[in-house]
Amino acid sequence: MTATTDGSPGALPPRAASASDTSEPIPGAAGAGGTRDAAERAMRRATDFLLARQDAQGWWKGDLETNVTMDAEDLLLRQFLGIRDEKTTRAAALFIRGEQRDDGTWATFYGGPGELSTTIEAYVALRLAGDAPDEPHMAKASAWIREQGGIAAARVFTRIWLALFGWWKWEDLPELPPELIWFPKWMPLNIYDFGCWARQTIVPLTIVSAERPVRPAPFPLDELHTDPDHPSPDRDLAPVASWDGVFQRLDKALHQFRKVAPRRLRRAAMNTAARWIIERQENDGCWGGIQPPAVYSVIALHLLGYDLQHPVMREGLASLDRFAVWREDGARMIEACQSPVWDTCLATIALADAGVPADHPQLVKAADWMLGEQIVRPGDWSVRRPQLPPGGWAFEFHNDNYPDIDDTAEVVLALRRVEHHDPDRMEKAIGRGVRWNLGMQSKNGAWGAFDVDNTSPFPNRLPFCDFGEVIDPPSADVTAHVVEMLAVEGLAHDPRTRRGIEWLLAEQEPDGSWFGRWGVNYVYGTGSVVPALVAAGIPAAHPAIRRAVAWLESVQNDDGGWGEDLRSYKDAGKWSGRGASTASQTAWALLALLAAGESESKAVERGIEFLAQTQNEDGSWDEPYFTGTGFPWDFSINYHLYRQVFPLTALGRYVHGEPFAKAKGS
Repeated sequence: MTATTDGSPGALPPRAASASDTSEPIPGAAGAGGTRDAAERAMRRATDFLLARQDAQGWWKGDLETNVTMDAEDLLLRQFLGIRDEKTTRAAALFIRGEQRDDGTWATFYGGPGELSTTIEAYVALRLAGDAPDEPHMAKASAWIREQGGIAAARVFTRIWLALFGWWKWEDLPELPPELIWFPKWMPLNIYDFGCWARQTIVPLTIVSAERPVRPAPFPLDELHTDPDHPSPDRDLAPVASWDGVFQRLDKALHQFRKVAPRRLRRAAMNTAARWIIERQENDGCWGGIQPPAVYSVIALHLLGYDLQHPVMREGLASLDRFAVWREDGARMIEACQSPVWDTCLATIALADAGVPADHPQLVKAADWMLGEQIVRPGDWSVRRPQLPPGGWAFEFHNDNYPDIDDTAEVVLALRRVEHHDPDRMEKAIGRGVRWNLGMQSKNGAWGAFDVDNTSPFPNRLPFCDFGEVIDPPSADVTAHVVEMLAVEGLAHDPRTRRGIEWLLAEQEPDGSWFGRWGVNYVYGTGSVVPALVAAGIPAAHPAIRRAVAWLESVQNDDGGWGEDLRSYKDAGKWSGRGASTASQTAWALLALLAAGESESKAVERGIEFLAQTQNEDGSWDEPYFTGTGFPWDFSINYHLYRQVFPLTALGRYVHGEPFAKAKGS
């Protein structure tokens, strides 16, 4: 994916001058002089490649590629608001057509199977762009959609988009009452029982659900129904004694409540929801730094009478334009989110571990930028931790309401690798970050991504929530990163750290791996946990470490690399640790093996050789496969910088023997 090069947020900066002055070039072709020489050459080229792509302000950001629902829903939003233009439509359609599979479908990740809701939304977007239903690529898509059950079998969110234009009946959708905004935080199904990403989406959707708007459809979609005369077949209720049965009947009761809800009460609830939305708009106009809540917030506020020139709406729409990546061929891809803080801290760690001096100007510039991104005001996390002082970092350029625990841990690890000209400022920032992360520990001793103890079993039961994760329970990968950070900060023996370690040891899978919530999947989880446990003092001879090593060696591919398909989230027995080798997943496995003391092993040697042999001449790696996750299986991510930062980190630790960040006092 090629991004714009204008230096604006969301753009991939042009190449800067090479920084190969960090050490002398190693002569000879790749492969000469053995594995270590090949590793050093690959490390040098990767270092130059990464340094050359730093923005002048100090940050790195690669494209964040997801699937075409982002592009389809962007066009549908513009159609709904009456602002769709020919240039945007043509560019979006070009991208969507290019992502269609040979069988007429669209997938949610590279090499994945066709997905019904994604295919429906892509098809409708192309209809908006003027593609006729009898064109071969469209006829093939609609035939497949009908075979899968048609629109009636699509997820709720897809049918909401269609209901906005009368292509689906609102009464055939689950009810989401705006009065939800008034539920106190101790009450089940209050908005803070939902993960922050779901919360930001559900609040505006309560307004949309209450208003039930319909814009005139520009064309019918009869070809996407199995029976156009009866598009919404009756659905059998689950047994009343089951949770599904309970919530289905609750939804029926809410439909009845809608008919009798006092208008003044409902209007007051929607106004409260609108205030909640507006209070959480970020300085750049977005909501939460992610596209879906921004889209639904714009629609909700528009329904309540906010015109498109209102400052809130104007800035919201402008923020959505910043999610667009324009390619050289004229296509336009929409990012669901942008990852500059995450990319920058990972790039800093990689470069430092590869031997770039701690006082190198580009590392200092990266540290300066990260220091400026620290969040020093309360956000939604403070609902559960009202006495905790702020001090975290978010994932995005602007997301002060939702700093995350994972980014904060990795930023601290990155800052520890930099020799900064203002050490007092650095220590204060790190201290705030450590204190905030410790304060966000859940009661089971582990850490989630954004909130504390966000583990209610009820949100996932709602008929409305049939897509992706809507809660934020602790995960092994986030907990591991926090434990590693605390160990580097000299807190390995702190009781809070020990509780995190105990939780990680208890979470190990029978085969020796760990589940990966935010990366694919068991390779990511294992690659995160093993270095953390070793950093915290767990010996490499510990049975848990040995089981992890044995598992990684058992799933290494014949080419020396590691890979894992996203289907491992659906069928772990078949796909755990299995898939085409990728640079990022190979690096994750190597990071675990190196931490476990396996630097001289045949598995490590073969993994390093895979990275050296698959590296491009310019120091980069190709990686079309998706190795990141938003929601396991349902929403997958290809972080375009993963293929650079993680291999460089692994090569650096192989060459230099250990991470450059040392624990305090060591």
